[in-house]
Amino acid sequence: MPRESVFGERIVWQGHPEVTKPPALFRGLSAIAFVTAAISGSFACVIGAGLGSFPVAPLFFTLWCIALGVAVTVLPRRWAERARYIVTDNHVVIEYGPFTRSIERRAISFARIFWNEDAPNTGDLEVVRAVPTGALRRRLRLRLNGLVAPDRVWAIVRGAEAVAPAGIGERPVGQRLDRGETVVWSALSRPKWRNFVPQGQREWALLAFAAFLLFGVLRMVLRVVPVMERLAAGALPVRSVAFFALSLGLVLAMLLMVAVAAYLAYDAVIRQGLLAKDTRYLITNKRVLIQRRGEELHLDRAKIFDVIEAPAGDGLRHVFIVIDGPRARAVAASGAFGEMARGPYLRPVFEAVEDAEGVSRILRERPLPEAA
Repeated sequence: MPRESVFGERIVWQGHPEVTKPPALFRGLSAIAFVTAAISGSFACVIGAGLGSFPVAPLFFTLWCIALGVAVTVLPRRWAERARYIVTDNHVVIEYGPFTRSIERRAISFARIFWNEDAPNTGDLEVVRAVPTGALRRRLRLRLNGLVAPDRVWAIVRGAEAVAPAGIGERPVGQRLDRGETVVWSALSRPKWRNFVPQGQREWALLAFAAFLLFGVLRMVLRVVPVMERLAAGALPVRSVAFFALSLGLVLAMLLMVAVAAYLAYDAVIRQGLLAKDTRYLITNKRVLIQRRGEELHLDRAKIFDVIEAPAGDGLRHVFIVIDGPRARAVAASGAFGEMARGPYLRPVFEAVEDAEGVSRILRERPLPEAA
């Protein structure tokens, strides 16, 4: 049997990305770089046509922005194409050329699956290890991008490939249970107006930065309009190329700031509130499953140490799951120890449920045996 080079263990599965799509962050940075290049090019045209001098610095900055946008688009794709994913008897390994990252299979606390909307039945698998909370908290997770049937790969990692169904991402998670696995409890998160209120430092910081950008746009409008009127009356005729280029550059700059501010506000407040109503919780005789649109969280009930309830308002309660693991207990981002920041991804938390007492009682029990 083939063996992995780092640990010398038997390889039970290996693969590579089938879809090499740059992350959303890099796509956003690429768009900002290209728009900034257009703004700088417009100002270079103003200097050349209006002042009659060669715009060395603006042209250099324009070329630099274009190169940055191309690099941010191409390099992550080329880097992802070199990835190789390996599952051995004891480890999950990602190899990027000479660089290697790994995590013990028995130390994995839960997994997240992100289905790709553009390529059916493909997505990313992220395995997360529970870490100590408090001063010892740290982040340990691996993300396998661009997999075909990532839920099947997760079944291999957790040692259930013999009973797991064929991965079909179009089906709800409740229709992709293991053989002999049954649902014992399910519910939907109750949407509340508080879901649209920022929570935690991250969301408040994003909202504050969005407000700062909008304030900057307002100051630009108040200052630019009188200046453009004076230029149109004297140095730059309205129908000149320089006036058009200057107007285009200023409009693009303001639109870019408004777009960034709108995205930050949407990500911090609106998106979180809209996603809350699409979250579904399931407890089976083996696992805890949470689904929110194209994102899923899979947690083995055997790894649950305890649950903690907290009031959520309107008679609802949050149920935080404390996870046990090798040399670690509790997930730092679980919220069970006061971290109420929601974050961009699913957490092992049942938010705003009515039957919190029933959920806690089920999760504190030992997992039920598989159905015949």
